[in-house]
Amino acid sequence: MPVEIATIVLGPLETNTYVIRCDETCAVVDPGMSPGALLEYLAGKDAQVDLILLTHGHGDHFAGADQIKARHGGARLCCPAADADMLGDAELNMSASFGMMLIGPQPDELLAPGGVISIGSSQWQILDTSGHSPGGISYYCSDAGPPAAGVVLTGDALFCGGIGRTDIPGAQYDLLVKNIREQLLSLPDRTKVLPGHGPATTIGRERRTNPFVGER
Repeated sequence: MPVEIATIVLGPLETNTYVIRCDETCAVVDPGMSPGALLEYLAGKDAQVDLILLTHGHGDHFAGADQIKARHGGARLCCPAADADMLGDAELNMSASFGMMLIGPQPDELLAPGGVISIGSSQWQILDTSGHSPGGISYYCSDAGPPAAGVVLTGDALFCGGIGRTDIPGAQYDLLVKNIREQLLSLPDRTKVLPGHGPATTIGRERRTNPFVGER
């Protein structure tokens, strides 16, 4: 079965939440706030969530995890190891700055760059894209998406025409730029980029035109 990826935009910060299905396995990446539309989508597809994957530990990217786990009891929450403490601290996960005080569930599994996540028969490499947060990661599958293109889910590291904020606690501009250039812009041009906010793009487009990390 090919990899199927659906995008559902959630919450006041318009977080891109992704549903990845392959074979009989379903993963939700970065479940945002007010996840009603996500839960309806999953019910409509009769999909049972196996994995909840976080790209980083900010509140707008894990806020819906509790409700998913409540309805899909076997779902395992996987979080970057270096961001794990953020889920239990509204100051660290930035939700306090929006007056929301979000606290996430305890992770079931901690992830580190260099690892691999299996979603059905598809294999997703874990890339180090820290810099927006201490442990930020991206998920890359070379054979997902359009033929021979590949897909990378970048969270708040790389956007269409931009990069993640680095004026917040735990962020490092130089580290983020370095990791984007080494980990993401080294991927094939046709690789589809699915970011944490805003429209999709490609690696080739960002390499050519992104004012923060592109070619000069």
